[in-house]
Amino acid sequence: MVQLKDTGVVVTGAGAGIGAALARRFAAEGARLVVNDLDGAAAARVARETGGLAVPGDAAAEEGVSALVTAARGHLGEIDLFCANAGVEPGGGADAPDRLWEQTWSVNVMGHVRAARLLLGPWLERGRGHFLATVSAAGLLTHADSAPYAVSKHGALAFAEWLSATHGDRGITVQALCPMGVRTAMYERTPPGARAALTGAVLTPEEVAEVTVEGLADGRFLILPHPEVGDHYAHRAADTDRWLRGMRRVRDRIERVTEQTGPVTETPPGP
Repeated sequence: MVQLKDTGVVVTGAGAGIGAALARRFAAEGARLVVNDLDGAAAARVARETGGLAVPGDAAAEEGVSALVTAARGHLGEIDLFCANAGVEPGGGADAPDRLWEQTWSVNVMGHVRAARLLLGPWLERGRGHFLATVSAAGLLTHADSAPYAVSKHGALAFAEWLSATHGDRGITVQALCPMGVRTAMYERTPPGARAALTGAVLTPEEVAEVTVEGLADGRFLILPHPEVGDHYAHRAADTDRWLRGMRRVRDRIERVTEQTGPVTETPPGP
C-alpha cells in the first residue's frame, strides 16, 4: 500500500491510545475510517474527529467481529486495510486465573483469526488486501511480568507470519506493528517493576502512528517504532541461552523494584 488516500480502513481498539492515533493519522492522509472500540463513547468521539463511522463492540468475539466487518463493508464498500489493534495486558504468571488466560488469548489472538476468516475470501477474490496486527515487542521477545500477554502476543505474531507466508504471493499484505514502551493507558497501569524492564524511549501514540504510516508505505513485515527491538530479536535468535540469561536479570530487576514499591496483584486489562 503506497498511499492511504481514499483507502477504506478499519481500526479496532481505536477509542484511545495507539488505535486512536492510527485513526487520526490515517484520516490525515485521506483514508475513510471505521472506528471500533468496546467503549462506545470513545469510538464515537474518535469517529467524529476523523470523519469516520463508529462501530462499537467486541472485536474479539465471533459475533462482534462479524458485526464489525459487515458494518464496515456497508460503509466503505470494501475493507482495504484492517488494523487488528485491540489488545489486553493482564499481569500474572502461570498461576494467573484461567479467565485471564482465556480473555487474553481471545482478544490478542482470536480477534485476529476471526477477522481474517471474514476478510480473506473477498480479498483473495479481488487480489488485494492489507492486514496490520498490533503485536507489540512482546511478540518478538517476551514480557517478563505477564505470561498471558507474552504467550498471546507470540501467537498473534505467529498468525501474522502464517497469513503472510500463505497468502503473501496472492496480493495479501500482512504486517506486524511491534512497539515497546508507549505512553498509553495500558502503560500507565503497568506496575513500576515491569516499567523498569523497558529499555529505550517511551514513545507517544502519535509517534508510533507516524512510524506505522512509513511502514505501510514500504510494506515491510515488521514495523518497529523502537528500532532496538530488531537488535534484541536478532540476539534472541542467534544465542537464545544468552538472551534467556539476560531476561532472568530483567526478572530480578523487576522483583527488586516490586519489593520497593509493593506488589500489584492484577493489572486491569484494556488498551
